[in-house]
Amino acid sequence: MKTIYVCEDSVTGIYSGIYDAWKSGKEEGECGIALKGLVEQELFCDYAEVEESWKKAAAVDRMIRKNLGERTHRDLYYALLSNDREKGNVVLGTMMAARRLPDSRRIMEHLSHPMVEKVFELSRSVGGEAHNLKGFLRFRELENGVLYAPITPKAQVLTCLAPHFADRLPLENWMIHDKNHQMFAVHEAGKQWVLAEETEEMRKKQKEKFDRVSVEEGQYVRLWKGFCRAISIEERKNPGCQLSHLPLRYRPNMTEFAGENIR
Repeated sequence: MKTIYVCEDSVTGIYSGIYDAWKSGKEEGECGIALKGLVEQELFCDYAEVEESWKKAAAVDRMIRKNLGERTHRDLYYALLSNDREKGNVVLGTMMAARRLPDSRRIMEHLSHPMVEKVFELSRSVGGEAHNLKGFLRFRELENGVLYAPITPKAQVLTCLAPHFADRLPLENWMIHDKNHQMFAVHEAGKQWVLAEETEEMRKKQKEKFDRVSVEEGQYVRLWKGFCRAISIEERKNPGCQLSHLPLRYRPNMTEFAGENIR
Protein backbone atom coordinates (compact mmCIF):
# COMPACT_ATOMS: atom_id res chain seq x y z
CA MET A 1 0.00 0.00 0.00
CA LYS A 2 1.23 3.48 -0.86
CA THR A 3 2.36 5.67 2.03
CA ILE A 4 2.01 9.45 1.90
CA TYR A 5 4.29 11.37 4.26
CA VAL A 6 2.65 14.62 5.41
CA CYS A 7 5.12 17.37 6.31
CA GLU A 8 5.46 21.12 6.84
CA ASP A 9 5.84 23.43 3.84
CA SER A 10 9.50 24.22 4.41
CA VAL A 11 12.80 22.86 3.15
CA THR A 12 13.49 21.29 6.55
CA GLY A 13 10.01 19.80 6.72
CA ILE A 14 10.07 18.33 3.21
CA TYR A 15 13.61 16.98 3.63
CA SER A 16 12.41 15.30 6.84
CA GLY A 17 9.58 13.69 4.89
CA ILE A 18 12.00 12.53 2.19
CA TYR A 19 14.23 11.07 4.92
CA ASP A 20 11.34 8.99 6.31
CA ALA A 21 10.24 7.87 2.84
CA TRP A 22 13.78 6.91 1.85
CA LYS A 23 14.39 5.05 5.08
CA SER A 24 11.21 3.01 4.62
CA GLY A 25 12.81 1.24 1.65
CA LYS A 26 9.78 1.79 -0.60
CA GLU A 27 10.18 2.18 -4.35
CA GLU A 28 8.98 4.97 -6.61
CA GLY A 29 5.18 4.92 -6.76
CA GLU A 30 4.93 3.28 -3.33
CA CYS A 31 5.42 6.51 -1.38
CA GLY A 32 4.86 10.23 -1.74
CA ILE A 33 5.09 13.60 -0.03
CA ALA A 34 2.17 15.91 0.82
CA LEU A 35 2.14 19.31 2.51
CA LYS A 36 0.11 19.96 5.64
CA GLY A 37 -3.10 21.76 4.83
CA LEU A 38 -2.92 20.73 1.17
CA VAL A 39 -3.56 17.00 1.49
CA GLU A 40 -5.96 15.47 -1.03
CA GLN A 41 -7.18 12.13 0.28
CA GLU A 42 -6.52 9.17 -2.02
CA LEU A 43 -7.92 5.65 -1.90
CA PHE A 44 -5.74 2.77 -0.71
CA CYS A 45 -3.14 5.04 0.87
CA ASP A 46 -1.70 5.33 4.36
CA TYR A 47 -0.86 8.77 5.72
CA ALA A 48 2.05 9.28 8.09
CA GLU A 49 2.72 12.61 9.80
CA VAL A 50 6.39 13.60 9.64
CA GLU A 51 8.32 14.90 12.62
CA GLU A 52 10.39 17.84 11.40
CA SER A 53 14.07 17.49 12.30
CA TRP A 54 17.22 19.40 11.37
CA LYS A 55 19.16 16.14 11.74
CA LYS A 56 17.00 14.42 9.11
CA ALA A 57 17.20 17.41 6.77
CA ALA A 58 20.97 17.63 7.08
CA ALA A 59 21.31 13.90 6.28
CA VAL A 60 19.22 14.27 3.09
CA ASP A 61 21.13 17.40 2.08
CA ARG A 62 24.47 15.58 2.43
CA MET A 63 23.18 12.60 0.47
CA ILE A 64 22.05 14.80 -2.43
CA ARG A 65 25.34 16.69 -2.57
CA LYS A 66 27.37 13.47 -2.46
CA ASN A 67 25.39 11.33 -4.90
CA LEU A 68 23.68 13.82 -7.23
CA GLY A 69 26.15 16.71 -7.29
CA GLU A 70 25.97 20.43 -6.59
CA ARG A 71 24.09 21.34 -9.75
CA THR A 72 21.28 18.89 -9.05
CA HIS A 73 21.32 19.92 -5.39
CA ARG A 74 20.62 23.52 -6.47
CA ASP A 75 17.79 22.48 -8.80
CA LEU A 76 16.12 20.37 -6.11
CA TYR A 77 16.53 23.11 -3.51
CA TYR A 78 15.08 25.78 -5.80
CA ALA A 79 12.15 23.48 -6.60
CA LEU A 80 11.39 23.20 -2.87
CA LEU A 81 11.23 27.01 -2.63
CA SER A 82 8.39 27.19 -5.16
CA ASN A 83 4.71 27.54 -4.34
CA ASP A 84 3.75 24.31 -6.11
CA ARG A 85 1.85 21.88 -3.88
CA GLU A 86 3.49 18.86 -5.57
CA LYS A 87 7.08 20.05 -5.06
CA GLY A 88 7.94 17.54 -2.34
CA ASN A 89 6.56 14.68 -4.37
CA VAL A 90 8.49 15.56 -7.54
CA VAL A 91 11.77 16.03 -5.66
CA LEU A 92 11.36 12.61 -4.02
CA GLY A 93 10.46 11.07 -7.39
CA THR A 94 13.53 12.61 -9.02
CA MET A 95 15.81 11.28 -6.31
CA MET A 96 14.34 7.78 -6.64
CA ALA A 97 14.66 7.90 -10.43
CA ALA A 98 18.35 8.77 -10.05
CA ARG A 99 18.96 5.46 -8.27
CA ARG A 100 18.34 3.58 -11.53
CA LEU A 101 20.97 5.49 -13.51
CA PRO A 102 24.59 4.37 -13.90
CA ASP A 103 25.60 7.99 -13.23
CA SER A 104 23.09 9.54 -10.82
CA ARG A 105 24.71 12.97 -11.23
CA ARG A 106 23.20 13.21 -14.71
CA ILE A 107 19.61 12.82 -13.54
CA MET A 108 18.61 16.37 -14.60
CA GLU A 109 19.44 15.49 -18.21
CA HIS A 110 16.59 12.95 -18.24
CA LEU A 111 13.78 15.43 -18.93
CA SER A 112 11.61 12.69 -20.41
CA HIS A 113 10.89 11.60 -16.84
CA PRO A 114 7.85 13.60 -15.64
CA MET A 115 9.27 14.18 -12.14
CA VAL A 116 12.60 15.44 -13.49
CA GLU A 117 10.83 17.68 -16.00
CA LYS A 118 8.69 19.20 -13.24
CA VAL A 119 11.73 19.83 -11.02
CA PHE A 120 13.45 21.54 -13.95
CA GLU A 121 10.42 23.80 -14.53
CA LEU A 122 10.08 24.74 -10.85
CA SER A 123 13.81 25.39 -10.48
CA ARG A 124 13.86 27.62 -13.55
CA SER A 125 10.81 29.57 -12.35
CA VAL A 126 12.26 30.19 -8.87
CA GLY A 127 15.69 31.03 -10.26
CA GLY A 128 14.15 33.54 -12.67
CA GLU A 129 12.13 35.24 -9.94
CA ALA A 130 15.16 35.47 -7.65
CA HIS A 131 17.28 36.86 -10.50
CA ASN A 132 14.72 39.57 -11.25
CA LEU A 133 14.45 40.59 -7.60
CA LYS A 134 18.24 40.92 -7.32
CA GLY A 135 18.02 43.55 -10.02
CA PHE A 136 14.78 45.33 -9.10
CA LEU A 137 14.75 45.17 -5.29
CA ARG A 138 15.27 48.59 -3.70
CA PHE A 139 15.91 49.46 -0.06
CA ARG A 140 14.62 52.52 1.74
CA GLU A 141 16.26 53.94 4.85
CA LEU A 142 14.06 53.94 7.96
CA GLU A 143 14.25 56.43 10.82
CA ASN A 144 16.52 54.12 12.79
CA GLY A 145 18.98 53.88 9.88
CA VAL A 146 18.07 50.31 8.87
CA LEU A 147 17.68 49.63 5.15
CA TYR A 148 14.29 48.00 4.54
CA ALA A 149 12.90 46.34 1.40
CA PRO A 150 9.43 44.76 1.23
CA ILE A 151 8.76 42.13 -1.44
CA THR A 152 5.79 39.92 -2.38
CA PRO A 153 7.31 36.97 -4.29
CA LYS A 154 5.50 33.82 -5.34
CA ALA A 155 8.35 31.58 -4.16
CA GLN A 156 10.27 31.58 -0.88
CA VAL A 157 13.31 33.31 -2.36
CA LEU A 158 14.80 34.99 0.74
CA THR A 159 17.60 32.43 0.97
CA CYS A 160 18.48 33.22 -2.66
CA LEU A 161 18.50 36.99 -2.15
CA ALA A 162 20.18 37.30 1.27
CA PRO A 163 23.66 36.00 0.24
CA HIS A 164 23.62 38.34 -2.77
CA PHE A 165 22.96 41.47 -0.70
CA ALA A 166 25.15 40.35 2.21
CA ASP A 167 28.04 40.25 -0.24
CA ARG A 168 27.25 43.72 -1.61
CA LEU A 169 26.20 45.46 1.62
CA PRO A 170 28.37 43.79 4.28
CA LEU A 171 28.68 46.92 6.47
CA GLU A 172 25.00 47.89 6.45
CA ASN A 173 22.07 46.97 8.66
CA TRP A 174 19.33 45.79 6.34
CA MET A 175 16.28 43.56 6.17
CA ILE A 176 14.24 42.09 3.34
CA HIS A 177 10.61 41.51 4.24
CA ASP A 178 8.77 38.72 2.39
CA LYS A 179 5.16 39.75 3.03
CA ASN A 180 3.64 36.74 1.26
CA HIS A 181 5.41 34.18 3.44
CA GLN A 182 5.72 36.30 6.64
CA MET A 183 9.50 36.03 6.78
CA PHE A 184 12.48 38.37 7.14
CA ALA A 185 16.08 38.11 6.02
CA VAL A 186 17.94 40.22 8.58
CA HIS A 187 21.55 41.35 8.32
CA GLU A 188 23.49 43.14 11.04
CA ALA A 189 26.52 45.13 9.89
CA GLY A 190 29.63 42.97 9.80
CA LYS A 191 27.76 39.75 10.69
CA GLN A 192 25.98 36.87 8.98
CA TRP A 193 22.40 37.22 7.78
CA VAL A 194 19.62 35.22 9.46
CA LEU A 195 16.02 34.28 8.72
CA ALA A 196 13.28 35.37 11.10
CA GLU A 197 9.60 34.48 11.09
CA GLU A 198 7.11 37.33 11.25
CA THR A 199 4.66 36.90 14.13
CA GLU A 200 1.29 38.58 14.53
CA GLU A 201 2.59 40.63 17.45
CA MET A 202 5.59 41.77 15.42
CA ARG A 203 3.33 42.71 12.51
CA LYS A 204 1.23 45.01 14.69
CA LYS A 205 4.19 46.68 16.39
CA GLN A 206 6.40 47.16 13.36
CA LYS A 207 3.89 48.24 10.71
CA GLU A 208 4.14 51.97 11.47
CA LYS A 209 7.94 51.84 11.84
CA PHE A 210 8.32 50.46 8.33
CA ASP A 211 6.37 53.43 6.96
CA ARG A 212 8.55 56.05 8.66
CA VAL A 213 11.64 56.82 6.59
CA SER A 214 14.66 58.94 7.48
CA VAL A 215 14.85 62.65 6.60
CA GLU A 216 17.39 61.99 3.85
CA GLU A 217 15.25 59.23 2.36
CA GLY A 218 12.23 61.54 2.35
CA GLN A 219 14.21 64.20 0.49
CA TYR A 220 15.29 61.72 -2.18
CA VAL A 221 11.68 60.54 -2.59
CA ARG A 222 10.46 64.12 -3.12
CA LEU A 223 13.28 64.85 -5.56
CA TRP A 224 12.51 61.71 -7.56
CA LYS A 225 8.78 62.45 -7.75
CA GLY A 226 9.51 66.02 -8.81
CA PHE A 227 11.90 64.80 -11.48
CA CYS A 228 9.30 62.36 -12.86
CA ARG A 229 6.69 65.12 -13.03
CA ALA A 230 9.14 67.48 -14.76
CA ILE A 231 9.94 65.05 -17.57
CA SER A 232 6.44 63.64 -17.98
CA ILE A 233 4.72 64.04 -21.34
CA GLU A 234 1.03 64.92 -21.26
CA GLU A 235 0.23 62.77 -24.29
CA ARG A 236 1.30 59.66 -22.39
CA LYS A 237 -1.59 60.24 -20.00
CA ASN A 238 -4.12 60.79 -22.81
CA PRO A 239 -5.76 57.46 -23.82
CA GLY A 240 -7.30 59.04 -26.93
CA CYS A 241 -3.93 60.26 -28.14
CA GLN A 242 -2.38 56.88 -27.51
CA LEU A 243 -5.17 55.06 -29.36
CA SER A 244 -4.86 57.34 -32.37
CA HIS A 245 -1.59 55.58 -33.21
CA LEU A 246 -3.28 52.15 -33.43
CA PRO A 247 -4.81 50.71 -36.63
CA LEU A 248 -8.57 51.22 -36.72
CA ARG A 249 -9.40 47.53 -36.35
CA TYR A 250 -7.52 47.40 -33.02
CA ARG A 251 -9.16 50.48 -31.50
CA PRO A 252 -11.81 49.93 -28.81
CA ASN A 253 -15.04 51.93 -28.73
CA MET A 254 -13.94 55.54 -28.20
CA THR A 255 -17.02 56.21 -26.08
CA GLU A 256 -15.28 54.27 -23.32
CA PHE A 257 -13.12 57.33 -22.83
CA ALA A 258 -15.95 59.82 -22.50
CA GLY A 259 -14.89 62.54 -20.14
CA GLU A 260 -11.19 62.01 -20.88
CA ASN A 261 -9.08 64.76 -22.35
CA ILE A 262 -9.23 63.44 -25.93
CA ARG A 263 -7.61 65.56 -28.60
